[in-house]
Amino acid sequence: MKLHTIGVIATLALGILLAPLASEAQQAWKVRRIGYLWSGHGPGSRSQYLLDAFQQGLRDLGWVEGQTLVIEWRFARGRTELLPDLAAELVRLGVEVLVTGAGEPVVRVLKEATSTIPIVMAVSAAPVETGLVASLGRPGGNVTGLSL
Repeated sequence: MKLHTIGVIATLALGILLAPLASEAQQAWKVRRIGYLWSGHGPGSRSQYLLDAFQQGLRDLGWVEGQTLVIEWRFARGRTELLPDLAAELVRLGVEVLVTGAGEPVVRVLKEATSTIPIVMAVSAAPVETGLVASLGRPGGNVTGLSL
């Protein structure tokens, strides 16, 4: 599966979570806040196209950074020891949903940081086996996303 496709799928999952907020936003306009945690490097890195695909997917759904939403970007730049602090910072900021394009280690850190904020993972090879979700049919908890 192409990584661009993974970005689109993650954006669609996020769209499903944000859809109820869109109707609420029509009643009382409010900028929404998304937390995005990535274990790698940020803008300008080899993964820039994934960040671009994520933003384009949001725009396709009517969510525009700086207008209808704020994305709190956090990048560990390959230093996994930074992930818990970055996740805790996103939770403290009061984001409404957490997103990651990275795999199980980042999702696990996010899951340990909160049990109430929805977490959207782009892909997981074995979410049940790694304990991220209870089952594919009924994941339970606050983690959702794509499983290969």
